[in-house]
Amino acid sequence: MKGFGLLLRILIAILLGIAVGSFANDWFIRLFATFNDLFGNFLGFIIPLIILGFIAPGIGSMGRGAGKLLGLTGIIAYSSTVIAGILAFLAAKMLYPLMLNNQSLQSFTDPSEGLSEGFFQVAMPPPMEVMTALLLSFVIGLGIAAIKGDALYNITKDFRNIIHIVIEKVIIPLLPFHIFGIFANMTAAGQVSTILAVFAKVFVMIVILHILYLTIQYTIAGTMSKQNPFSMLRRMVPAYFTALGTQSSAATIPVTLKHTKTLKVREGIADFTVPLLANIHLSGSTITIVSCALAVMFLQGDAVSFATIVPFILMLGITMVAAPGVPGGAVMAAIGLLESMLHFGPTMVSLMIALYLAQDSLGTACNVTGDGAITSITNSLSRKSKQANIS
Repeated sequence: MKGFGLLLRILIAILLGIAVGSFANDWFIRLFATFNDLFGNFLGFIIPLIILGFIAPGIGSMGRGAGKLLGLTGIIAYSSTVIAGILAFLAAKMLYPLMLNNQSLQSFTDPSEGLSEGFFQVAMPPPMEVMTALLLSFVIGLGIAAIKGDALYNITKDFRNIIHIVIEKVIIPLLPFHIFGIFANMTAAGQVSTILAVFAKVFVMIVILHILYLTIQYTIAGTMSKQNPFSMLRRMVPAYFTALGTQSSAATIPVTLKHTKTLKVREGIADFTVPLLANIHLSGSTITIVSCALAVMFLQGDAVSFATIVPFILMLGITMVAAPGVPGGAVMAAIGLLESMLHFGPTMVSLMIALYLAQDSLGTACNVTGDGAITSITNSLSRKSKQANIS
């Protein structure tokens, strides 16, 4: 993982996956689908342990300031998610009448149904749910900080070291093969290109919004930490492309954590905030879901007001918290809100799923890249708070 080694391997995996998927036979695709199933199940198993292994000792090491750090990180992350949704609404309200003029609603089904399945599966149920791991991490970490005990803290540190070994020796080396299989399967199924051809304009707008929002995030982070924001953003590129392949913020935690630590943040804060942000900071997914939902509503001929969309965005930021561990999980978590708050019918929900899954990885990549900026902002505010308390 020195330099951009991992980034190059991921880019090669994506390109090879697209190339091979365009001509490979079903047996070959199913072979890699089997590997993806096994590796994906292992990721699902290890993700709660990653969260527990990083957040619990991270909180414990912060001492009495742990509660404040948790609250500060949560407020910044949630605010970022809500602002991202409002930005997407304003852009859609301004651009869709021009971009989607004379367009009408077309019927699409869930594109994931066309993907090939593996030859066999091995169940690897996680020891706990993601939310359970988060809550347990908070309880253990805050408990360690409160009692100031060394015994349990040393156990959590040893557990964190074990997780580090699993990440460095197993997950990171196998990630490019996993990404290759995903892109080969998606290309062979042919569903993404079909949807992208119809909704290319919407996707272009979403990508521009992602870039714009990341620029805003890193400008704020760079100003506060006195660094070049574009240099900071460049250092997070490997995390962006890893998320592009895995489609999971939680699965990208190892890479996000490694490169966030290059942004001149304290290691203890990075170990605490990055796993936490992977589950609660969803600015990219919010931009994508709001943009896609408004596109579907526009094509359906439905108008939406600011007063209608804001409550939806506020609830979306909370509802999606448990979704990052599962590719496509954000839109699945949002379906209830789409139906209850925006009155989506079955056809609109089907189209929404198709739109989102076709570019789920872009929203995820924006999420994890933004995690670096939020960590840097948290680090700067935490340092200023400590200096103020000292003075």
